[in-house]
Amino acid sequence: MRRIAILLTVAAAAVAALVPAVSFVSSSASPGSSSAYQLLQMNLCLSGQAGCYSRSTYSSILDEATGQIAGRDPEAVTLNEVCSADAADLARRTGYRMWFAPVRYGGLPLPCVDPRGRGLFGIAVLTKDDIGSSRSGAFAAQADAEERRWLCATTGSPDDSVTVCTAHLGTRESAGERVANDAECRELESVLARHQAAGTTLFGGDVNRQGSCAPSGMWVTRDTSASQTAGVQHIYGAASAAPLSASVADATYTDHDFLLAAATASP
Repeated sequence: MRRIAILLTVAAAAVAALVPAVSFVSSSASPGSSSAYQLLQMNLCLSGQAGCYSRSTYSSILDEATGQIAGRDPEAVTLNEVCSADAADLARRTGYRMWFAPVRYGGLPLPCVDPRGRGLFGIAVLTKDDIGSSRSGAFAAQADAEERRWLCATTGSPDDSVTVCTAHLGTRESAGERVANDAECRELESVLARHQAAGTTLFGGDVNRQGSCAPSGMWVTRDTSASQTAGVQHIYGAASAAPLSASVADATYTDHDFLLAAATASP
């Protein structure tokens, strides 16, 4: 745990000096309408140990992700299957703040490999605004060696805050995994409901299921038009941030396409 704490401190310090980006007005909103909040969900398959990863395309994955973030200019990005150093690199390249949560494998932190030196495997949230607080936790139900967990980061002032959450739920390939995924989904619903009760909340993640994990009062969009593993990446938003549009962009160097949703800012 000490090693993780040191890594997180270094990663947070690396992005703390970034210059704040200006607020964004979505092109999908009509002239004179209120500003929009865009959230981009990405599963980048960067551990170096999964079948979807190739060392030969490692830098291309980061370049493609950077291009998506810079070109779409979202207020926040949720990252699954990412490495701490790579997430910090994306934050530096694009001018975002970053918060990272390590995911254990077999009860231990999992260093990213091929190449090494990329930190630990996990999930992350990038935001334009400063992150004032964050929370993370492992799901109570776990079906395999890879720990499944959630992460929420809150930006803005207490009176005008936005919480962005992410999670990567377990697969549904066996009966036991399906039971665990269902339990993780219910727990995620409870986590999001608690944050939603406290203020505007959005979620982006790979939930490995078609069915929603959103609590009552949150809208849902999925990557159902994706050319890869369609329907398992979801974005949810609070009723106070009504959905405007959603789109899917093809990904060349990872096994999940990219999902973007725009929502009206809370009044």
